[in-house]
Amino acid sequence: MKQFITAITLTLLFIPAVFAREQTVLARVTVYWASRDSQQQRAAYNGARLRPGHCAVDPDRIPYGSKVIFSDGAECKAIDTGPAVVSRQAARLSGRNVAQRDAIVVDRYFETKEEALAWADTHPHFMTLQVVTPGSKKRPLPEHGTMLAQIKATSNTTAETIAAVQASPGLQTLDASALALLPLIPLWWAVRRRIVRLGLPLRFA
Repeated sequence: MKQFITAITLTLLFIPAVFAREQTVLARVTVYWASRDSQQQRAAYNGARLRPGHCAVDPDRIPYGSKVIFSDGAECKAIDTGPAVVSRQAARLSGRNVAQRDAIVVDRYFETKEEALAWADTHPHFMTLQVVTPGSKKRPLPEHGTMLAQIKATSNTTAETIAAVQASPGLQTLDASALALLPLIPLWWAVRRRIVRLGLPLRFA
């Protein structure tokens, strides 16, 4: 039973990761700035005027509207694109290894050329970025700081629940198979909440 509880606990912890809509990616970060052509200052996504805090991406890799978090903590909204971004030209030409040459390209927008080049000169060309797609929320780290602490806390809660059921006089007639299914209840609710949050139908064949 202890091994069964541990297995269910680990499943509960990793179910959100399966459905998570967040990812970390290696990117070659380039910069661009406002041009004199007002039409080129409009975002490809919705035609909005480009401003600081916007970036260009390949929408097949990073959906429009996603939040892109840089390694220095700066955040941009993916709202634009361009041929050099989609073709990953900067990554293919400047990458020093296979991982860098296979990296995506994210082009960060600035109002002036001076601001863009100053930022580029003080930051690495390749960064690991966090991408939060629309509809998802950035999850905090476990309260106790480590996954081991979270596993222990969840395992203790499940064990206490089963112990309470076993000690309840009104539930003494539960057989072992029914009792073994109790840890699956929080698993089902975790999966159901994730499905509802993603807007998927709750129909099963």
